[in-house]
Amino acid sequence: QVQLVESGGGLVQPGGSLTLSCSASGRISNIKSMGWHRQAPGKQRELVADIISGGITNYADSAKGRFTISQDNAKNSVNLQMNSLNPEDTAVYYCKCVIRGAWYTETAYWGQGTQVTVSS
Repeated sequence: QVQLVESGGGLVQPGGSLTLSCSASGRISNIKSMGWHRQAPGKQRELVADIISGGITNYADSAKGRFTISQDNAKNSVNLQMNSLNPEDTAVYYCKCVIRGAWYTETAYWGQGTQVTVSS
């Protein structure tokens, strides 16, 4: 099993910044990717950003230029620096970790979620 511990959510004013952190533990010997998704009320969960082993990053269009994802391989953690936040960024943010298994299988694990609220 894999455990994901998230931190860093909260309330921030429009234009402000937050950093989300996610640390993975357990059976994490072969991480394919780690990243962040979010789900706003009444909407589907969507990718915000992820980073694939080797350092390749992917960003949602809404995150490009404002958010930066980084990974600390030694600590099996991933951070999401979010700048210029606006009310549309309000959502529950979920950490996701994909683990490679035997026979080219992959398993996705999710964190419990951390609330980000952007409001004045």
